[in-house]
Amino acid sequence: MADARACAGRVERLRELMAERGYDAVILRNNPDLRWLTGSERTFDNEVAHTAFVTADGLWLHTDSRYYNTFVTRLGKDCAWTIDQDIVSPATWAAERARATRSRVVAVEDTCDLAFYDAFLAACSAASIACLTPRMHGDICDLRMVKDAEEIELMRRAQEVTDAAFDHICGFIRAGITEQDIRVELENYMLSHGADELSFGTIIATGANGANPHAQPGQTVVAEGDLIVMDYGAGFHDYHSDMTRTVCVGEPSAEQRAVYDVVRRAHEACAAAVRAGVIGRDIHNIAVDVITEAGYGDFFKHGLGHGVGLEIHERPNFNRGWDKPIPAGSVVTIEPGIYLPGKFGIRLEDFGVVTEDGYEPFTRSTHDLVIVGK
Repeated sequence: MADARACAGRVERLRELMAERGYDAVILRNNPDLRWLTGSERTFDNEVAHTAFVTADGLWLHTDSRYYNTFVTRLGKDCAWTIDQDIVSPATWAAERARATRSRVVAVEDTCDLAFYDAFLAACSAASIACLTPRMHGDICDLRMVKDAEEIELMRRAQEVTDAAFDHICGFIRAGITEQDIRVELENYMLSHGADELSFGTIIATGANGANPHAQPGQTVVAEGDLIVMDYGAGFHDYHSDMTRTVCVGEPSAEQRAVYDVVRRAHEACAAAVRAGVIGRDIHNIAVDVITEAGYGDFFKHGLGHGVGLEIHERPNFNRGWDKPIPAGSVVTIEPGIYLPGKFGIRLEDFGVVTEDGYEPFTRSTHDLVIVGK
């Protein structure tokens, strides 16, 4: 059952934005935004099949017969939303809501596809409905940056599964198995121990493959002395975890230990500097400075971190382009890495919540270099 109080708070935040902008209504079709507003868990899939129409005093949701009963069950009989499955196009339905509510300024989030937007304008014109249709540019994404208590708890639960999976997989890995073998075991463990989905396609990269930050697991065989980069996460009630650990099969070389130490120092220096109000770019540059001073600046080119929530990549970011303050309540990854082509890669990633005083990681797995395959 949806957390009515949490969802009411989210709707109120949207309505405050609407009042500030002078919007009579807002149309939303992006599934993560709808999940956030309605609280209807494990309802949305990859299809764009739903349309919300929000006013200062009304909440309407259009869906179809594939989802209608699920919404009714998840939201309960006394929910604030009016849910229907009228057999009309989403654009026609939205135009009728604009007419019925006498909305004259109807904002459309720019995550809506152009085909819907054009069809909505055509439907309004055909029904002689006069309204302005300003675009909203990522405004809901900005609202979603700040997580409430329910969202944080769901991500903690997702990370508990992810940490447990790390302990399990460390006992499974040995020389002679493939990257794909590790992936299957890791994902099966998560789905068998509390996850209801995977956060994203798992990255397992052994040896030289680890120098490719988003390597896809394949039939490469794990060898003694390999470093293995594992980037993965569990989903729980639509919220995600994100974690990377690099382990060594057998004793690491002096070079592997030295590079791992640089990545760990970069990670921990960044985590120590995070608190509400810091600029994302400044935190990213701390990692750049640590890695550059160690002589590996040419081998760390991606952003330091990103927001996590209903999507695995959300706002805000720790990267070169994020020049805005990081708000308290945002959940962000810290994931520096060093990638040496033809040799190995190392990445160390936690995710956690930004507070007024610091950074509280949800991740509990050790930062030590773990040796596996003994």
